[in-house]
Amino acid sequence: MLNLLRLRDVADYAGNPQLAPAQPISGAEAYDRYIEHTLPYLAESGGALLFLGEGGPFLIGPEGERWDRAMLVRQRSVQAFMAFASHDTYLAGLGHRTAAIEDSRLLPLVQAPLPPAGW
Repeated sequence: MLNLLRLRDVADYAGNPQLAPAQPISGAEAYDRYIEHTLPYLAESGGALLFLGEGGPFLIGPEGERWDRAMLVRQRSVQAFMAFASHDTYLAGLGHRTAAIEDSRLLPLVQAPLPPAGW
């Protein structure tokens, strides 16, 4: 799954005050807390974080559109993802993601064979 993430300047914990830190933090810091919370449950479900990258200006794309981070996550099956996404203990930390994210896109991908060499 390809995740495109636009992060808030300041994390908004209004919907999850029980997770809020004592002092305001950035959306990036809140998302880092989400990743730290999530990785054990992702691994337990057979998934893995393959790539996490910082975004920048588009080479080709709509002017003014930005994505602060891109993330590539592998999951062994749709069923494994659904089990992961409904795990109660995982869901208990989901508020860090909600606090961090201004906007996001999630694109499921299926690996395709590479074209032959010399193509």
